[in-house]
Amino acid sequence: MPKMKTKSGAKKRFKITGSGKIKREKAFQAHIMTSKSQKRKRNLRKATLVSKSDLKRVRRLLAI
Repeated sequence: MPKMKTKSGAKKRFKITGSGKIKREKAFQAHIMTSKSQKRKRNLRKATLVSKSDLKRVRRLLAI
């Protein structure tokens, strides 16, 4: 059986931390920023971890 290929889109969007967790960037930051509060925009800049419910799906995309 050959190795699983990593999905190109997924490898650009996710990073694996040293402890093995998967890091992602937040959405809703592309446009229409004038209607969003400064606090909300500031919090959108920070990266976060993939939720437990999506972990299996993301791992399959990354072939890990």
